[in-house]
Amino acid sequence: MSVGAAIGRAPGDRTGLAIALSAGLAVLLGVVALLSLAVGPTGFIPGRALEVVARHLTTDALDAAQARDALIVLDIRLPRTLLGIVVGAALAVSGVVMQGLFRNPLADPGLVGVTSGAALAAVSVIVLGTGSLTRIAPWMTVYVLPVAAFAGGLVTTITLYRIATRRGRTSVATMLLAGIAIAALAGAATGLLVFMSDDRQLRDFTFWSLGSLAGATWDKVAVAALFLAVVLAALPKLAAGLDALLLGEAEARHLGVPVQSLKRLSVFAVAAAVGASVAVAGPIGFVGIVVPHLLRLVIGPRHAGLLPASALLGGALLVAADMAARTVVAPAELPIGIVTAILGAPFFLWLLLRQRAIVDL
Repeated sequence: MSVGAAIGRAPGDRTGLAIALSAGLAVLLGVVALLSLAVGPTGFIPGRALEVVARHLTTDALDAAQARDALIVLDIRLPRTLLGIVVGAALAVSGVVMQGLFRNPLADPGLVGVTSGAALAAVSVIVLGTGSLTRIAPWMTVYVLPVAAFAGGLVTTITLYRIATRRGRTSVATMLLAGIAIAALAGAATGLLVFMSDDRQLRDFTFWSLGSLAGATWDKVAVAALFLAVVLAALPKLAAGLDALLLGEAEARHLGVPVQSLKRLSVFAVAAAVGASVAVAGPIGFVGIVVPHLLRLVIGPRHAGLLPASALLGGALLVAADMAARTVVAPAELPIGIVTAILGAPFFLWLLLRQRAIVDL
């Protein structure tokens, strides 16, 4: 029996709804991205932002005002918007994969310590420096932070899974408790590194630790997109296997799913996505738990629809949060991590209460 035959195309199948919703989310993402280009202290309207981009692409003869507008849109807002899309998609997809891997909607890279592990590795690079590698090959500087964060996320995810899994069964309670312990340990190590830092490093770390897209550059967009591309390439292989895992590991094996390979690929994908996101934007919480759960309520648990829809909604949500962060207290700017926490924490509490109510029934 195939995986699809076992868990797909039931009378309540919502594949068509998932396709329609994904198309709608793609349109939403485009609208939010256009608004992001148009919103800011200089006050463009959407049509004006598009005019700036078109004129830059079609002519080199720009007057001083047009050159300034092109600089704002193409060198500041456009990379920031694209980085928000990439990071939001990466965090949302990571949440889907972790929830499928642990078979629990409460699993999230931030809640179980993966983000903390990636952040610790990134802070180590910020405080201790990039070392002799970048002195030998300066072009590697832009890659050191994402690679370090990826390694930290990978080690943390593997450690968490080994602690939470025994005899082929994953304990959700153990996972959450181990995640709290890992996050606390990583936080203590991060605190020690902050204690060792100088004033400049301390300022860099303080703003970075709250999450922000303010430092977006084309180099950061390229690096983050490279890591996300790796994750997206793995999604077709993950979707059916994660569906099968919903039935349990033993049942998934009977359906012909290579469970251990699926676990390794899932761990690698989460570490790559979270590591790159933490490196370029700092720790941003709750995207990975809010987005998948909202979509699961609408289109069901099938990962073939859930993964791409989560990537689209995650990108749109983070870009919208970034617009709020830079306009609510303009001309100052809120760290985006504060905005996502304000939105996500009440939702997470609601989810916990809802889970408890279901158990009580």
